[in-house]
Amino acid sequence: MTTPAIPEFPDGFLWGVATSAYQIEGGVDADGRGPSTWDTFCARPGSVLGGDTAAVATDHYHRHDEDVALMTELGLGAYRFSISWPRVLPAGWGEVNQAGLDFYDRLVDELCAADIAPAVTLFHWDTPQVMEDAGGWLARDTANRFADYAALVGGRLGDRVKLWMPLNEPMVLTLFGYALGVHAPGWQLMFKALPVAHHQLLGHGLATQALRAAGASGIGIANHHTPVWPASAAPADQEAARAYDALVNELFAAPVLLGEYPTAELAAAMPGPVADDLLVISTPLDWYGVNYYQPSRVGAPRAGAGAAVVDGSTMPDGLPFDLPAIEGYPLTDFGWPVVPDGLREVLVTLRSRYGAALPPVYVTENGCAYGEQPDGEGRVGDARRIEFLAGHLHAARQAIDEGVDLRGYFVWSLLDNFEWAAGYSQRFGLVHVDYETLVRTPKDSFHWYRELIRTRR
Repeated sequence: MTTPAIPEFPDGFLWGVATSAYQIEGGVDADGRGPSTWDTFCARPGSVLGGDTAAVATDHYHRHDEDVALMTELGLGAYRFSISWPRVLPAGWGEVNQAGLDFYDRLVDELCAADIAPAVTLFHWDTPQVMEDAGGWLARDTANRFADYAALVGGRLGDRVKLWMPLNEPMVLTLFGYALGVHAPGWQLMFKALPVAHHQLLGHGLATQALRAAGASGIGIANHHTPVWPASAAPADQEAARAYDALVNELFAAPVLLGEYPTAELAAAMPGPVADDLLVISTPLDWYGVNYYQPSRVGAPRAGAGAAVVDGSTMPDGLPFDLPAIEGYPLTDFGWPVVPDGLREVLVTLRSRYGAALPPVYVTENGCAYGEQPDGEGRVGDARRIEFLAGHLHAARQAIDEGVDLRGYFVWSLLDNFEWAAGYSQRFGLVHVDYETLVRTPKDSFHWYRELIRTRR
Protein backbone atom coordinates (compact mmCIF):
# COMPACT_ATOMS: atom_id res chain seq x y z
CA MET A 1 0.00 0.00 0.00
CA THR A 2 1.38 3.39 -1.01
CA THR A 3 1.24 5.91 1.82
CA PRO A 4 0.21 9.42 0.76
CA ALA A 5 2.89 11.97 1.57
CA ILE A 6 2.17 13.74 4.85
CA PRO A 7 3.97 16.91 5.93
CA GLU A 8 6.05 17.00 9.07
CA PHE A 9 4.50 18.15 12.34
CA PRO A 10 6.15 19.83 15.34
CA ASP A 11 8.09 17.74 17.84
CA GLY A 12 5.81 16.31 20.49
CA PHE A 13 2.71 16.47 18.29
CA LEU A 14 0.16 14.08 19.82
CA TRP A 15 -1.34 11.37 17.62
CA GLY A 16 -4.53 9.75 18.88
CA VAL A 17 -7.90 8.17 18.24
CA ALA A 18 -11.26 8.90 19.86
CA THR A 19 -14.36 6.98 20.93
CA SER A 20 -17.30 7.53 23.27
CA ALA A 21 -18.69 5.26 25.96
CA TYR A 22 -22.23 4.88 24.67
CA GLN A 23 -21.11 4.13 21.13
CA ILE A 24 -18.76 1.25 21.98
CA GLU A 25 -19.20 -0.09 25.49
CA GLY A 26 -22.45 -2.07 25.44
CA GLY A 27 -23.05 -3.72 28.78
CA VAL A 28 -25.94 -1.36 29.47
CA ASP A 29 -27.21 -3.60 32.30
CA ALA A 30 -23.81 -4.79 33.50
CA ASP A 31 -22.41 -4.38 37.00
CA GLY A 32 -24.80 -1.79 38.31
CA ARG A 33 -24.90 0.70 35.44
CA GLY A 34 -28.02 2.85 35.46
CA PRO A 35 -30.10 3.75 32.39
CA SER A 36 -29.21 6.78 30.29
CA THR A 37 -31.33 9.03 28.12
CA TRP A 38 -29.96 7.22 25.09
CA ASP A 39 -31.21 3.87 26.40
CA THR A 40 -34.66 5.44 26.67
CA PHE A 41 -34.39 7.09 23.25
CA CYS A 42 -33.33 3.86 21.55
CA ALA A 43 -36.35 2.08 23.04
CA ARG A 44 -38.71 4.64 21.49
CA PRO A 45 -40.00 3.26 18.15
CA GLY A 46 -38.78 5.18 15.12
CA SER A 47 -36.05 7.09 16.96
CA VAL A 48 -33.04 5.14 15.67
CA LEU A 49 -32.59 3.86 12.14
CA GLY A 50 -33.51 0.21 11.87
CA GLY A 51 -34.52 0.03 15.51
CA ASP A 52 -30.86 -0.39 16.43
CA THR A 53 -29.74 -0.10 20.05
CA ALA A 54 -26.40 0.15 21.81
CA ALA A 55 -27.16 -2.67 24.25
CA VAL A 56 -24.10 -4.52 22.92
CA ALA A 57 -22.48 -1.98 20.56
CA THR A 58 -18.88 -3.27 20.11
CA ASP A 59 -18.89 -4.80 23.62
CA HIS A 60 -15.86 -2.72 24.62
CA TYR A 61 -16.89 -3.08 28.25
CA HIS A 62 -15.94 -6.77 28.08
CA ARG A 63 -13.32 -6.54 25.30
CA HIS A 64 -11.28 -3.51 26.37
CA ASP A 65 -8.10 -5.61 26.64
CA GLU A 66 -8.42 -6.50 22.96
CA ASP A 67 -9.05 -2.87 22.04
CA VAL A 68 -6.07 -1.60 24.06
CA ALA A 69 -3.95 -4.17 22.22
CA LEU A 70 -5.12 -2.66 18.93
CA MET A 71 -4.20 0.81 20.17
CA THR A 72 -0.80 -0.46 21.22
CA GLU A 73 -0.29 -1.90 17.74
CA LEU A 74 -1.17 1.51 16.31
CA GLY A 75 1.53 3.12 18.43
CA LEU A 76 -0.82 5.82 19.67
CA GLY A 77 0.34 8.70 21.78
CA ALA A 78 -3.14 9.17 23.29
CA TYR A 79 -6.59 7.60 23.45
CA ARG A 80 -9.62 9.82 23.89
CA PHE A 81 -12.58 8.05 25.48
CA SER A 82 -15.56 9.06 27.59
CA ILE A 83 -16.75 8.03 31.02
CA SER A 84 -20.35 6.82 31.22
CA TRP A 85 -21.95 9.01 33.88
CA PRO A 86 -24.71 6.42 34.59
CA ARG A 87 -22.10 3.65 34.91
CA VAL A 88 -20.35 5.57 37.68
CA LEU A 89 -23.34 7.27 39.29
CA PRO A 90 -26.50 5.38 38.25
CA ALA A 91 -28.78 8.12 39.59
CA GLY A 92 -26.49 10.95 38.49
CA TRP A 93 -25.61 11.71 42.11
CA GLY A 94 -25.45 9.94 45.45
CA GLU A 95 -24.29 6.35 45.72
CA VAL A 96 -21.23 5.48 43.64
CA ASN A 97 -21.22 2.32 41.55
CA GLN A 98 -17.74 1.13 42.44
CA ALA A 99 -17.73 -1.53 39.73
CA GLY A 100 -18.23 1.16 37.12
CA LEU A 101 -15.51 3.41 38.51
CA ASP A 102 -13.17 0.43 38.81
CA PHE A 103 -13.67 -0.33 35.10
CA TYR A 104 -12.29 3.07 34.10
CA ASP A 105 -9.50 2.80 36.65
CA ARG A 106 -8.37 -0.47 35.06
CA LEU A 107 -8.66 1.00 31.57
CA VAL A 108 -6.50 3.97 32.52
CA ASP A 109 -3.91 1.65 34.04
CA GLU A 110 -3.86 -0.49 30.88
CA LEU A 111 -3.34 2.60 28.73
CA CYS A 112 -0.55 3.91 30.92
CA ALA A 113 1.16 0.50 30.86
CA ALA A 114 1.04 0.68 27.05
CA ASP A 115 2.48 4.23 27.10
CA ILE A 116 -0.79 5.63 25.72
CA ALA A 117 -1.88 8.86 27.38
CA PRO A 118 -5.51 8.74 28.59
CA ALA A 119 -7.63 11.65 27.35
CA VAL A 120 -10.97 11.62 29.19
CA THR A 121 -14.33 13.13 28.25
CA LEU A 122 -16.67 13.28 31.23
CA PHE A 123 -19.90 13.78 29.28
CA HIS A 124 -20.58 12.60 25.74
CA TRP A 125 -24.39 13.04 25.75
CA ASP A 126 -25.38 10.03 27.92
CA THR A 127 -27.22 11.79 30.75
CA PRO A 128 -28.43 9.47 33.52
CA GLN A 129 -32.16 9.00 32.96
CA VAL A 130 -32.90 9.86 36.59
CA MET A 131 -31.25 13.24 35.99
CA GLU A 132 -33.38 13.81 32.90
CA ASP A 133 -36.50 12.93 34.84
CA ALA A 134 -35.52 15.67 37.31
CA GLY A 135 -35.25 18.25 34.52
CA GLY A 136 -32.08 17.24 32.71
CA TRP A 137 -29.98 20.05 31.30
CA LEU A 138 -32.98 22.37 31.40
CA ALA A 139 -32.48 22.39 35.18
CA ARG A 140 -29.70 24.45 36.75
CA ASP A 141 -29.05 21.82 39.41
CA THR A 142 -27.72 19.44 36.75
CA ALA A 143 -24.66 21.69 36.42
CA ASN A 144 -23.96 21.27 40.13
CA ARG A 145 -24.47 17.51 39.99
CA PHE A 146 -22.11 17.38 37.02
CA ALA A 147 -19.43 19.15 39.05
CA ASP A 148 -19.83 16.60 41.83
CA TYR A 149 -19.41 13.81 39.28
CA ALA A 150 -16.28 15.53 37.91
CA ALA A 151 -14.80 15.76 41.40
CA LEU A 152 -15.41 12.05 41.95
CA VAL A 153 -13.81 10.93 38.69
CA GLY A 154 -10.99 13.46 38.93
CA GLY A 155 -10.15 12.27 42.40
CA ARG A 156 -9.88 8.68 41.18
CA LEU A 157 -8.14 9.16 37.82
CA GLY A 158 -6.55 12.61 37.94
CA ASP A 159 -3.06 11.36 38.74
CA ARG A 160 -2.81 9.53 35.39
CA VAL A 161 -5.04 11.32 32.85
CA LYS A 162 -3.17 13.68 30.51
CA LEU A 163 -6.11 15.56 28.99
CA TRP A 164 -9.59 16.24 30.35
CA MET A 165 -12.72 17.33 28.48
CA PRO A 166 -15.68 17.91 30.80
CA LEU A 167 -17.97 18.32 27.76
CA ASN A 168 -18.11 17.01 24.22
CA GLU A 169 -20.01 19.09 21.66
CA PRO A 170 -22.58 20.83 23.87
CA MET A 171 -23.97 22.29 20.64
CA VAL A 172 -25.16 18.87 19.50
CA LEU A 173 -26.99 18.03 22.71
CA THR A 174 -28.61 21.48 22.73
CA LEU A 175 -29.62 21.52 19.07
CA PHE A 176 -30.25 17.87 18.24
CA GLY A 177 -31.34 16.63 21.65
CA TYR A 178 -33.46 19.46 23.03
CA ALA A 179 -34.23 21.88 20.18
CA LEU A 180 -34.96 19.50 17.29
CA GLY A 181 -35.57 16.17 19.00
CA VAL A 182 -33.59 13.94 16.64
CA HIS A 183 -31.20 12.83 19.42
CA ALA A 184 -31.85 11.91 23.04
CA PRO A 185 -33.70 13.07 25.05
CA GLY A 186 -35.92 13.90 22.06
CA TRP A 187 -37.40 17.29 22.94
CA GLN A 188 -38.49 19.73 20.21
CA LEU A 189 -38.18 23.00 22.10
CA MET A 190 -36.55 25.04 19.32
CA PHE A 191 -35.18 28.29 20.83
CA LYS A 192 -36.61 27.41 24.24
CA ALA A 193 -33.73 24.91 24.41
CA LEU A 194 -31.16 27.71 24.91
CA PRO A 195 -31.04 27.18 28.71
CA VAL A 196 -29.55 23.76 27.93
CA ALA A 197 -26.54 25.50 26.37
CA HIS A 198 -26.11 27.74 29.40
CA HIS A 199 -26.40 24.96 31.95
CA GLN A 200 -23.93 22.77 30.07
CA LEU A 201 -21.44 25.64 29.90
CA LEU A 202 -21.96 26.39 33.58
CA GLY A 203 -21.47 22.70 34.35
CA HIS A 204 -18.27 22.78 32.32
CA GLY A 205 -16.89 25.70 34.30
CA LEU A 206 -17.85 24.12 37.62
CA ALA A 207 -16.38 20.77 36.53
CA THR A 208 -13.14 22.46 35.47
CA GLN A 209 -12.85 23.98 38.93
CA ALA A 210 -13.71 20.66 40.58
CA LEU A 211 -11.12 18.77 38.53
CA ARG A 212 -8.41 21.25 39.45
CA ALA A 213 -9.40 21.04 43.13
CA ALA A 214 -9.03 17.25 42.84
CA GLY A 215 -5.48 17.65 41.51
CA ALA A 216 -6.22 17.10 37.83
CA SER A 217 -4.50 19.12 35.08
CA GLY A 218 -4.62 19.46 31.30
CA ILE A 219 -8.25 20.59 31.11
CA GLY A 220 -9.96 21.64 27.88
CA ILE A 221 -13.20 21.17 25.99
CA ALA A 222 -14.18 19.34 22.77
CA ASN A 223 -16.36 21.76 20.78
CA HIS A 224 -17.99 21.17 17.42
CA HIS A 225 -16.96 23.74 14.81
CA THR A 226 -18.03 24.22 11.21
CA PRO A 227 -17.18 26.85 8.61
CA VAL A 228 -20.41 28.67 7.77
CA TRP A 229 -20.78 29.61 4.12
CA PRO A 230 -23.64 31.93 3.03
CA ALA A 231 -25.87 30.37 0.40
CA SER A 232 -25.53 33.49 -1.75
CA ALA A 233 -24.45 37.13 -1.68
CA ALA A 234 -28.02 38.20 -0.93
CA PRO A 235 -28.25 40.22 2.32
CA ALA A 236 -30.83 37.83 3.79
CA ASP A 237 -28.53 34.84 3.23
CA GLN A 238 -25.54 36.73 4.62
CA GLU A 239 -27.48 37.61 7.75
CA ALA A 240 -28.75 34.05 8.15
CA ALA A 241 -25.20 32.74 7.93
CA ARG A 242 -24.00 35.20 10.59
CA ALA A 243 -26.85 34.16 12.89
CA TYR A 244 -26.12 30.46 12.33
CA ASP A 245 -22.42 31.00 13.02
CA ALA A 246 -23.27 32.73 16.30
CA LEU A 247 -25.65 29.94 17.31
CA VAL A 248 -23.53 26.94 16.33
CA ASN A 249 -19.94 28.14 16.74
CA GLU A 250 -19.68 31.25 18.89
CA LEU A 251 -22.37 30.35 21.41
CA PHE A 252 -20.17 27.56 22.76
CA ALA A 253 -16.75 29.17 22.28
CA ALA A 254 -17.13 32.83 23.27
CA PRO A 255 -18.46 32.17 26.80
CA VAL A 256 -15.62 29.74 27.51
CA LEU A 257 -12.84 31.82 25.97
CA LEU A 258 -14.05 35.40 26.45
CA GLY A 259 -16.60 35.17 29.25
CA GLU A 260 -19.40 36.60 27.13
CA TYR A 261 -22.17 35.51 24.81
CA PRO A 262 -21.74 36.47 21.13
CA THR A 263 -24.93 38.55 20.94
CA ALA A 264 -27.07 40.48 23.37
CA GLU A 265 -30.09 38.50 22.23
CA LEU A 266 -28.47 35.19 23.17
CA ALA A 267 -27.32 36.54 26.52
CA ALA A 268 -30.85 37.75 27.27
CA ALA A 269 -32.26 34.27 26.53
CA MET A 270 -30.13 32.61 29.18
CA PRO A 271 -31.41 31.79 32.69
CA GLY A 272 -29.95 32.63 36.06
CA PRO A 273 -27.41 35.27 37.07
CA VAL A 274 -25.79 35.27 33.63
CA ALA A 275 -22.95 37.71 34.43
CA ASP A 276 -21.94 35.73 37.52
CA ASP A 277 -22.24 32.43 35.67
CA LEU A 278 -19.99 33.66 32.88
CA LEU A 279 -17.21 34.19 35.41
CA VAL A 280 -17.42 30.46 36.16
CA ILE A 281 -17.95 29.41 32.55
CA SER A 282 -14.77 31.25 31.51
CA THR A 283 -12.56 29.49 34.06
CA PRO A 284 -9.25 29.40 32.13
CA LEU A 285 -8.52 26.26 30.13
CA ASP A 286 -5.18 24.62 29.39
CA TRP A 287 -6.15 23.85 25.81
CA TYR A 288 -9.09 23.96 23.38
CA GLY A 289 -10.48 21.04 21.35
CA VAL A 290 -12.00 21.23 17.86
CA ASN A 291 -14.24 18.55 16.35
CA TYR A 292 -14.50 19.08 12.60
CA TYR A 293 -16.35 17.08 9.95
CA GLN A 294 -17.83 19.35 7.27
CA PRO A 295 -18.79 22.95 6.42
CA SER A 296 -22.34 24.30 6.60
CA ARG A 297 -24.03 26.22 3.79
CA VAL A 298 -26.69 28.50 5.24
CA GLY A 299 -29.35 30.78 3.83
CA ALA A 300 -32.56 32.48 4.83
CA PRO A 301 -35.66 30.24 5.01
CA ARG A 302 -37.16 29.57 1.59
CA ALA A 303 -40.68 28.46 0.84
CA GLY A 304 -40.73 25.01 -0.73
CA ALA A 305 -37.06 24.37 0.04
CA GLY A 306 -37.87 20.87 1.28
CA ALA A 307 -36.96 19.14 4.51
CA ALA A 308 -33.43 19.75 5.72
CA VAL A 309 -31.37 16.66 6.51
CA VAL A 310 -28.50 17.02 8.98
CA ASP A 311 -26.28 14.11 10.07
CA GLY A 312 -28.75 11.65 8.60
CA SER A 313 -31.73 13.04 10.51
CA THR A 314 -34.65 14.92 8.95
CA MET A 315 -35.11 18.23 10.72
CA PRO A 316 -38.59 19.31 11.87
CA ASP A 317 -40.44 22.02 9.99
CA GLY A 318 -40.06 25.64 10.97
CA LEU A 319 -36.28 25.97 11.01
CA PRO A 320 -35.17 29.60 10.88
CA PHE A 321 -32.45 28.65 8.36
CA ASP A 322 -32.26 27.00 5.00
CA LEU A 323 -29.43 24.45 4.82
CA PRO A 324 -28.88 23.71 1.11
CA ALA A 325 -26.49 20.97 0.09
CA ILE A 326 -22.86 21.81 -0.57
CA GLU A 327 -22.09 20.77 -4.12
CA GLY A 328 -18.86 20.25 -5.98
CA TYR A 329 -17.14 17.99 -3.44
CA PRO A 330 -16.98 14.21 -3.03
CA LEU A 331 -19.29 12.80 -0.38
CA THR A 332 -18.77 10.29 2.39
CA ASP A 333 -21.22 7.40 2.68
CA PHE A 334 -23.07 9.56 5.23
CA GLY A 335 -23.58 12.16 2.51
CA TRP A 336 -21.20 14.68 4.09
CA PRO A 337 -19.04 16.77 1.72
CA VAL A 338 -15.31 16.11 2.00
CA VAL A 339 -13.72 19.55 2.43
CA PRO A 340 -10.29 19.26 4.07
CA ASP A 341 -9.63 22.99 3.81
CA GLY A 342 -12.63 23.51 6.09
CA LEU A 343 -10.44 22.29 8.95
CA ARG A 344 -7.82 24.90 8.17
CA GLU A 345 -10.57 27.53 7.91
CA VAL A 346 -12.01 26.59 11.31
CA LEU A 347 -8.63 26.66 13.03
CA VAL A 348 -7.51 29.93 11.49
CA THR A 349 -10.89 31.55 12.19
CA LEU A 350 -10.64 30.59 15.86
CA ARG A 351 -7.20 32.13 16.11
CA SER A 352 -8.36 35.30 14.34
CA ARG A 353 -11.59 35.57 16.33
CA TYR A 354 -10.23 34.90 19.82
CA GLY A 355 -6.57 35.88 19.58
CA ALA A 356 -4.60 35.53 22.80
CA ALA A 357 -7.68 34.11 24.56
CA LEU A 358 -7.33 30.91 22.52
CA PRO A 359 -5.05 28.41 24.31
CA PRO A 360 -3.17 25.64 22.47
CA VAL A 361 -5.50 23.61 20.24
CA TYR A 362 -6.08 19.93 19.60
CA VAL A 363 -8.23 18.45 16.83
CA THR A 364 -10.22 16.19 19.13
CA GLU A 365 -12.31 14.57 16.37
CA ASN A 366 -11.96 14.26 12.63
CA GLY A 367 -13.07 11.31 10.54
CA CYS A 368 -15.39 9.91 7.91
CA ALA A 369 -17.98 7.20 7.31
CA TYR A 370 -17.21 4.69 4.56
CA GLY A 371 -18.78 1.26 4.48
CA GLU A 372 -16.12 -1.03 2.98
CA GLN A 373 -16.39 -4.65 4.13
CA PRO A 374 -13.71 -7.35 4.39
CA ASP A 375 -12.92 -9.03 1.10
CA GLY A 376 -12.41 -12.76 0.59
CA GLU A 377 -8.99 -12.58 2.21
CA GLY A 378 -10.19 -10.56 5.19
CA ARG A 379 -8.73 -7.26 4.02
CA VAL A 380 -10.72 -4.04 4.36
CA GLY A 381 -9.48 -1.71 1.63
CA ASP A 382 -10.66 1.76 2.62
CA ALA A 383 -8.55 3.96 0.38
CA ARG A 384 -11.14 6.74 0.57
CA ARG A 385 -10.62 7.03 4.33
CA ILE A 386 -6.86 7.25 3.87
CA GLU A 387 -7.31 10.00 1.30
CA PHE A 388 -9.70 11.82 3.66
CA LEU A 389 -7.32 11.71 6.61
CA ALA A 390 -4.29 12.65 4.52
CA GLY A 391 -6.12 15.67 3.13
CA HIS A 392 -7.17 16.86 6.56
CA LEU A 393 -3.68 16.44 7.96
CA HIS A 394 -2.37 18.64 5.15
CA ALA A 395 -4.99 21.23 6.14
CA ALA A 396 -3.95 20.96 9.78
CA ARG A 397 -0.33 21.56 8.81
CA GLN A 398 -1.37 24.61 6.81
CA ALA A 399 -3.14 25.98 9.88
CA ILE A 400 0.08 25.58 11.87
CA ASP A 401 1.93 27.45 9.13
CA GLU A 402 -0.63 30.25 9.48
CA GLY A 403 0.09 30.60 13.18
CA VAL A 404 -2.29 28.17 14.91
CA ASP A 405 -0.73 26.50 17.96
CA LEU A 406 -1.98 23.01 17.11
CA ARG A 407 -0.68 20.31 19.45
CA GLY A 408 -2.40 17.08 18.38
CA TYR A 409 -4.90 15.20 16.20
CA PHE A 410 -7.42 12.49 17.12
CA VAL A 411 -9.02 10.31 14.44
CA TRP A 412 -12.70 9.51 14.86
CA SER A 413 -12.86 6.63 15.43
CA LEU A 414 -10.87 3.61 16.56
CA LEU A 415 -13.77 1.22 15.92
CA ASP A 416 -16.88 1.03 13.80
CA ASN A 417 -19.65 1.69 16.31
CA PHE A 418 -23.18 2.82 17.14
CA GLU A 419 -23.69 6.10 15.27
CA TRP A 420 -26.45 7.59 17.39
CA ALA A 421 -29.74 8.06 15.47
CA ALA A 422 -28.15 6.44 12.40
CA GLY A 423 -27.65 3.19 14.31
CA TYR A 424 -25.11 0.86 12.76
CA SER A 425 -25.56 2.19 9.22
CA GLN A 426 -22.35 4.24 9.21
CA ARG A 427 -18.79 3.02 9.76
CA PHE A 428 -16.23 5.55 11.02
CA GLY A 429 -13.63 3.14 12.38
CA LEU A 430 -10.03 2.42 11.55
CA VAL A 431 -11.03 -1.08 12.68
CA HIS A 432 -13.95 -2.94 11.11
CA VAL A 433 -16.35 -4.57 13.57
CA ASP A 434 -18.58 -7.47 12.57
CA TYR A 435 -21.67 -6.69 14.63
CA GLU A 436 -22.76 -10.34 14.68
CA THR A 437 -19.48 -11.86 15.89
CA LEU A 438 -17.80 -8.68 17.23
CA VAL A 439 -14.61 -9.70 15.42
CA ARG A 440 -12.27 -6.73 14.92
CA THR A 441 -10.43 -6.40 11.60
CA PRO A 442 -7.95 -3.54 11.13
CA LYS A 443 -8.60 -1.71 7.87
CA ASP A 444 -5.97 -0.44 5.45
CA SER A 445 -6.38 2.98 7.11
CA PHE A 446 -5.34 1.42 10.43
CA HIS A 447 -2.07 0.23 8.92
CA TRP A 448 -1.58 3.58 7.17
CA TYR A 449 -2.09 5.51 10.40
CA ARG A 450 0.23 3.14 12.27
CA GLU A 451 2.99 3.78 9.76
CA LEU A 452 2.40 7.54 9.86
CA ILE A 453 2.73 7.54 13.66
CA ARG A 454 5.78 5.27 13.58
CA THR A 455 7.67 7.63 11.31
CA ARG A 456 6.82 10.66 13.44
CA ARG A 457 7.31 9.48 17.02
